[in-house]
Amino acid sequence: MRSKVFASLVVLAVTGWAQQWQLAQPGYRYQFPRDHFSHPDYQTEWWYYTGNLRAPDGHRFGFELTFFREGIQLSKQQAAESDATWRPDQVYLAHLAISDIDGQEFFHTERLNRAGPGLAGSSFDQQRYWNGNWQVRWSSLAGGEQELQAVCDRFTLHLKLKPGKPLVVHGKDGVSQKGPLPGEASHYISFTRIYATGELTGWKNRSYALSGLAWMDHEFFSQTADDTLAGWDWFAIQLNNNEELMLYLLRRKSGEWDPFSSGTYVDAQGRAQFLSASEFSLSPAGIWQSAASGARYPLAWKISIPCLQLELSQRTSLRDQELFSKGSVTPTYWEGAVAYDGRIHSQPVQGVGYLEMTGYAAQK
Repeated sequence: MRSKVFASLVVLAVTGWAQQWQLAQPGYRYQFPRDHFSHPDYQTEWWYYTGNLRAPDGHRFGFELTFFREGIQLSKQQAAESDATWRPDQVYLAHLAISDIDGQEFFHTERLNRAGPGLAGSSFDQQRYWNGNWQVRWSSLAGGEQELQAVCDRFTLHLKLKPGKPLVVHGKDGVSQKGPLPGEASHYISFTRIYATGELTGWKNRSYALSGLAWMDHEFFSQTADDTLAGWDWFAIQLNNNEELMLYLLRRKSGEWDPFSSGTYVDAQGRAQFLSASEFSLSPAGIWQSAASGARYPLAWKISIPCLQLELSQRTSLRDQELFSKGSVTPTYWEGAVAYDGRIHSQPVQGVGYLEMTGYAAQK
């Protein structure tokens, strides 16, 4: 879930939407490190970590750990009748997934909490966001170093994260616009190249020392989902020439691309370039059908960006990376580790990344 601007990803019983929420508007004045943490004046917010890691013997893993905050509009009566500690005006959801690429196994789980007496939250003072014993703690606000921890009955994942480049603000004039109306947008920042080292313990009764690349997205906004959208496809691409790409394709129910699809190219020095929908093309192929949901996902993509002299082919070695579970509070979607090869600036290139695809289960 990095792919964003869509409150439909967090399916919660919101009592209504009103102008009490602040909208993502052009000209927002970012203040770091404060803006790395919670923005309760905005209705929806998430912190999104994904990455491709290897053990010393070359064994490949992907991981996803995501934290969501959803503001709930309570009536005056509901607010008055709610105990302050357990008041459900902020709800926290988190997702955890491991892709054992070489072991050909995918595992995911989720949890949902109120803030309660410290059960979940995001705190600038504590320099962390968390949901139970899943958390990311910032060990250095100035340098951006972070420690990620996730504990479940199948494994424990612990990673130290160090950004290799400055953060990137996506979009134009401080907003990532997703539609024609004011406020149909988000404030969207990323660390597009993070060096990760750590350990996965307990997975199939083994422990793995891991290292590799991670990606972090943080997004906050206040806009209900566009009911003309069928879903979206989001690409986080880390190339071995020290460049990155973020692309998202908004798909309309009519079958057309939404013209507010866009992307960001980050060069080797960390400079970001906005990419409009007219500057790139995405061609899906390699359909895989989920036995669990019946959804049909395109797992192979061709990416073309003429202004960068870029042509990429995307593939995955683990087809079933669908987050499906009966009774889940979120819709079924596919998100997993992928690989790339092709050319950029007329030079051969390879890479890794993460792909998220939503809305396909609804079309089965």
